[in-house]
Amino acid sequence: MDRRNFIKSGAAGLAMGALGTKTAEATSTAQTSSPTTNIPVSGTPNGIPIPGGSFTPQPGKRLDGGPGYNDPRNMFDGAMRMGSDISPRYTYENIPEESEVEFKIFHIDVVLTEHELVDGVKMHALAFNGQVPGPEIRVQENDWVKVIFTNKTGLMHTIHWHGLFSPYEMDGVPYTTQPPLMPGQQFVYKFRAAPYGTHFYHCHFSTPLHQAQGMHGAFIVEAKGDDPIRKQFPYTRDYTMVLEAFALDYARQGFNAMLERMKEKMRLMKLHKLTKDTLAVFRNYRDLKKHIKEGYIPPYSQNRNQSGPVLPNWNYFGINGKSYPATEPLLIKPGEWIRIRLINGGFLEHYMHLHGHDFYQVANDGAPLPEPIRGNTIAVKPGKTADIVVYGNNPGVWTFHDHDTTRVTNNGVYPGGMLTVLEYEGFVGGYGPLTAIDE
Repeated sequence: MDRRNFIKSGAAGLAMGALGTKTAEATSTAQTSSPTTNIPVSGTPNGIPIPGGSFTPQPGKRLDGGPGYNDPRNMFDGAMRMGSDISPRYTYENIPEESEVEFKIFHIDVVLTEHELVDGVKMHALAFNGQVPGPEIRVQENDWVKVIFTNKTGLMHTIHWHGLFSPYEMDGVPYTTQPPLMPGQQFVYKFRAAPYGTHFYHCHFSTPLHQAQGMHGAFIVEAKGDDPIRKQFPYTRDYTMVLEAFALDYARQGFNAMLERMKEKMRLMKLHKLTKDTLAVFRNYRDLKKHIKEGYIPPYSQNRNQSGPVLPNWNYFGINGKSYPATEPLLIKPGEWIRIRLINGGFLEHYMHLHGHDFYQVANDGAPLPEPIRGNTIAVKPGKTADIVVYGNNPGVWTFHDHDTTRVTNNGVYPGGMLTVLEYEGFVGGYGPLTAIDE
């Protein structure tokens, strides 16, 4: 794309957009699914079979990253050439043609928007499809998945498929498996949905800011046949709870600083001076050391001016993008099993405690546990997922919250933040619950 269209596409993404739909669009690209010859994965290291099923080798496949996408090798031959005709030269195997199998297609973009955490409190957020968290993607194990990702902001992004067995070139780590998407660019991710269980996706570029301020979403891989957890615990409802921490001042300052840096990169691009030095990207550590010896000052140096906050000051906490009392209740009936998928989409550890009940932890990082663990409080570390099941045997309205109660606050005011309730449908007790916002 030429410079004018490049700037236009980047600037358009900076406008505040309306919140999007609740689910990602999924459609089939093939009317029929042609069977292919499956070659089983060989090898059982330490006697443990390699998970992921079987695959069909497809040597020599080329990845189409979209119009104007740059081969990262061209970044180091003088100035980076935006809008060149050179396509990426990635080779990846084992992904069939769309005429051979059915792909589940999802369209995901990212916009800079304004998101309301709780009435009266809005934050700037980077949002997949305009919502926080991003749309939940739910497929069956071994489905072929195609995600068309479009960058509608003035910043750079990727998507990492956390916990999924994607091909190397689909892992979404900038400068390791792909160059980051510049404003207005598009990238097509293709992979097979495996393994079974609760996973998530998030941005892996400038992760402390992008992931923490909205760019995360659930990715659920269901069993193709009988659900191994439902066989033991016949749950009838399936809830997803993305646990989040937000730093509003950090986000505002960080976004402004990043946008200023992007403006500078666009200016350098116009002057044909966008190089590996100005991008702070090097061939390897030895190359970096060579540049430092020649006078380059890395951005982490104490004698280089920093822009934006250094560390986040977490002051709001949420469940699925909302802080109490805006959080949604978990509904249950007497005699009913429910499944709750806990996903830590942030960078703090949370200790989720349920009143009035014990629960069973049935999965860790998506993998079913051989022996469920009984308890009433569970620690969910950053990047972890944990599935629990609850049986409805004690009617009432029961608090479910982070037991580090500094996270059950809104800007330091208790109660708020990471708090919801397990509510029995139709329950009428001796006391009618009220909504408190300052105790």
